[in-house]
Amino acid sequence: MHPSSMLAGGGVLAMTAGLAWAAAPSPAASPIYGVTIPKGYRDWTLVAPAQEAAPLDELRAVVGNRKALNAYRAGTRPFPDGTVLVKLAWKHAPSPDFAPASIPGAATTVQVMVKDSRRYAATGGWGFGRFIDGKPADLAQHETCFACHAARVKDRDYVFTRYAP
Repeated sequence: MHPSSMLAGGGVLAMTAGLAWAAAPSPAASPIYGVTIPKGYRDWTLVAPAQEAAPLDELRAVVGNRKALNAYRAGTRPFPDGTVLVKLAWKHAPSPDFAPASIPGAATTVQVMVKDSRRYAATGGWGFGRFIDGKPADLAQHETCFACHAARVKDRDYVFTRYAP
């Protein structure tokens, strides 16, 4: 799937005077990047789980589309255009069945990274989306995405998640 197919929430793509495709604005798309939650992502393959310490105190799981998984398995970096990673996050909840275990509680965010080296050249080739209850987070939250990734994992093509064995 081409990254632009996830732009504008499936909205209309329009040809601009410069013959480049531009996404029509959509309330389902993230500010700055125009990224939306990809359809069918809950059926994608697990890349890795994670546990976020306080203050977020979250359980997280990252899934990837076929391009992402192929790149992880082959050790391909930078990731190829069309790679999409989705992070799901939940608050910890105690398991009602097994006291030492934590299970997912309330959902907190769905975060999306889309690789398109031309469209997102200024941000290392990645577009970002952060969604709360299915709606894009505000502009201020999206302004922090690339800076955080650039400061910590630039040498891994701006991707925090390592493939879990």
